[in-house]
Amino acid sequence: MKLHGPVPGGPCWAELGTSDLEAAKRFYAKLFGWRPETDSRRQTGGYAVARLDGAAVAGLAPLYQRAQPVAWNVSFAVADADAAVRRVSAAGGAVPQGPVDVSDAGRTAVAVDPTGAVFQLWQARTFPGAGLFDAPGSLGWVELLTREPGRAADFYTTVFGWGVTASARYPRWSVDGADFGGMVTMDEKFPHEVPAHWLPYFAVADVDTAAVDTTDSDGTVLMEPTSLPDGPRIAVLRDPQGAMFGVYRAGDER
Repeated sequence: MKLHGPVPGGPCWAELGTSDLEAAKRFYAKLFGWRPETDSRRQTGGYAVARLDGAAVAGLAPLYQRAQPVAWNVSFAVADADAAVRRVSAAGGAVPQGPVDVSDAGRTAVAVDPTGAVFQLWQARTFPGAGLFDAPGSLGWVELLTREPGRAADFYTTVFGWGVTASARYPRWSVDGADFGGMVTMDEKFPHEVPAHWLPYFAVADVDTAAVDTTDSDGTVLMEPTSLPDGPRIAVLRDPQGAMFGVYRAGDER
């Protein structure tokens, strides 16, 4: 990720919704060295902010709704959540939740793009988002997996004003020329029941070690460590509760 902090339109936060919050805290603490701090206020439902060297790096939360899947979610920074929601709707997306205030921290909404991928909007007040990017244990890249790349590109460039690099192999998203993510076209190798989704990638010092640590902690390696041509070394993993995420070697050029 070429972004070094939250900027309008860019990814600013990754948040896990999980069926076993305490187990997830242990898993990610071992894998990334995170130190989860749980909000003691009753209305937060046990929400925890994972910290690394004092910086907030990700959120860990229980499932708040019965139909909510175990998954990582990506939030994008906006100056005005209400205005962003109107752009989402006008561009063919949906807004199943929000905008709502999160105490004095900010204002958020849950949105769905026209291809079915869920994401979140975040209007910062006292909490801008992650305080560390592109360093071991922190958010390093976000990737959209969709069966309709053209429709997705039209939607996100309209809603956020992103740049998109024309590439049949791997289009990249950017804000003001800074790349922060990419797009994968889901083909027949993806099971039909897997919906379009956003996948966060976290930087690690060693991808192979992260894969071993994941299996040692009862997680799963979905894509074995791989060095991409002219790209980073990556792997795709799944935690014991079923949430998928990626890792890449910190310092690799993308």
